[in-house]
Amino acid sequence: MGQPLEGKVILVTGASRGIGFEIAREVGRAGASVVAHYANTRHGAEEATAELPPERKLLVQADFAERGSGNTVWDQAVGWKGRVDVLVNNAAILTEIDWDGPEDEWDRTWQASWQVNVIEPARITRSAVRHFVANGEGTVISLSSWLAYRAGRAAMAAYSASKGALTALTKSVAAEYARQGVLAFIIAPGMVRTDMSIDAAEQFGGEEATAAQLVMGEWIPPVEIARLVVFLSRGDCRHLSGATIDINGASYMR
Repeated sequence: MGQPLEGKVILVTGASRGIGFEIAREVGRAGASVVAHYANTRHGAEEATAELPPERKLLVQADFAERGSGNTVWDQAVGWKGRVDVLVNNAAILTEIDWDGPEDEWDRTWQASWQVNVIEPARITRSAVRHFVANGEGTVISLSSWLAYRAGRAAMAAYSASKGALTALTKSVAAEYARQGVLAFIIAPGMVRTDMSIDAAEQFGGEEATAAQLVMGEWIPPVEIARLVVFLSRGDCRHLSGATIDINGASYMR
């Protein structure tokens, strides 16, 4: 029996660190050919795909802070082998906002969050959906957050709102294109042990203090998110399309 993702081409955005790093590595181990997008940290994308032979990996650089960069990523991805089977929208930034700070700083934070977390992912998703419809099948998997659904700190409002927008976008794809073979899923993690989350936790007493507040008393290992992506990428649970899958160790149930 072959590997579960053998023959599939999977594009992972933000593949150089954190959740994206583990996703790129796990889908590669499951047999997929991997397009690993990165913004600045090429060595991270190289490490994530280090186990793959050259013919099964492509590294693509683009900074989503730049308008139209999503098109650059998509064009290189689909041009590599002539198709993409799964798009994983993972790339994101988390910049806190100061509600009492200067107006220009407020604007910059919102604009940057929206540009990186919503506009370029939407641009890639649009291209992916067109491609999937033409091919008769394809899958979009978007990484949201439990902060899109539960109350979070006001300082993280831009991040939370952007993840809510990405969720709505992905649900729209699921509903509109279901009969044309396009599947779409949302993964909403809780506290995942990534550098970005650990840095944010410093304001709450650090990593251990934050973990103590969680039901399981521990952060989610990024590899668990990656294994879920492998399962969804297989495409053999079609009627799960449109679902938001919570993965937070029972710390937030709805």
